[in-house]
Amino acid sequence: MSRPSILISNDDGIYADGIYALWEAMSEIGETTVVAPNTEKSAVGHAITLSDPIRIEEVIRFDGFKGYAVNGTPADSVKIAVKAIMNVKPDIIISGINAGANVGRSLLYSGTISAATEGTFLGIPSIAISLDALRNMDFSSSKVVAKKIVHMVLENGLPNDTLLNVNVPKDSESGFKGYQITNQGAIYFKDHFEKREDPRGRIYYWMTGDIKDPDTTIESDGVALKKGYVSITPLQLQMTNLDFINELKDWRFN
Repeated sequence: MSRPSILISNDDGIYADGIYALWEAMSEIGETTVVAPNTEKSAVGHAITLSDPIRIEEVIRFDGFKGYAVNGTPADSVKIAVKAIMNVKPDIIISGINAGANVGRSLLYSGTISAATEGTFLGIPSIAISLDALRNMDFSSSKVVAKKIVHMVLENGLPNDTLLNVNVPKDSESGFKGYQITNQGAIYFKDHFEKREDPRGRIYYWMTGDIKDPDTTIESDGVALKKGYVSITPLQLQMTNLDFINELKDWRFN
């Protein structure tokens, strides 16, 4: 039986530790192709490059890691991988392992999610995976989770226009408690801007803020993650508010 073709991407850039760990895990399952931004492109959403040429450069790291660095966004990386770099359409796409969770409203900003979303646009089963840690990252549990979920998606498939968003708790000695199927929660970053002045008297701002989580049930992605569970959320491309559409029709625009 032939090994599946797996496309790996991310938003932290091709030199990130997370994508290397993901490559190690996926190499045990199939034939891997790594295509990712040449620098960090966190929080770029689903941006694509239209006004500049997209360039790629082969990157070789260690232990056999080889990939392609793209001077564009995560969505660019997946798009050019499928349409220009790879000789065959991948069987599955996985984006990550992201440094930091992607839960709640942050999904709309996430480059990690956008790489998987682009794969879904292209009709390829796609997964985004993130680790709830920004420092002292141990990807051991994330690699186990990634392999398990990729195996299950390859076996069962995903509905059209649907991707999986996976978040893994920060590693501890006891590991994670299990897997929880979740909704996208309402957790958000309440931002504000600190006003500062540089040595030449020019004003500049740093965005800062606090995480706010109004959710209380374990069915929400942020709560499940906080309680030590791997959160698995099915996301869909259909963004129409179906509950409101009939009421909107009564507004008598004509």
